Amino acid sequence: MSKPDYYEVLGVARSASKDEIAVAYRKLAMKYHPDRNPGNDEAIEQFKLCATAYEVLGNPEKRSLYDQYGHAGIEASGGGTQFHDINDIFGAFGSFFGDLFTGGGRSRRPAQGNDVRRNLTVDLHEAARGVTKEITFRRH
Repeated sequence: MSKPDYYEVLGVARSASKDEIAVAYRKLAMKYHPDRNPGNDEAIEQFKLCATAYEVLGNPEKRSLYDQYGHAGIEASGGGTQFHDINDIFGAFGSFFGDLFTGGGRSRRPAQGNDVRRNLTVDLHEAARGVTKEITFRRH
């Protein structure tokens, strides 16, 4: 069985920038994420394939080897990673996924360790029946 072309997997041109590759990967990761496709083995396999493609194309050294020699260049360098389960992927892309599923990490959340605290009063009736309240705060 031939190995898929990583550019085709992510749906980007060979001339795509690192940012274009990251954007394409994020879209596909959201589409095929196991939490969005529970019990769908095909989606999980596609998710793994997208992660592998991003690991290669998102790394300038690995991408250069891949562009020159294809899969053989990556395998010979020991740089190809095959993800066998979802935990492998999250381990390899830990902070990336944290950003992916919490809004992108572009100053949309406080820096790690800087918790945001806000007092909110809820009466017994609201607590028992549920309520939605808007909370505002300032950030730097």
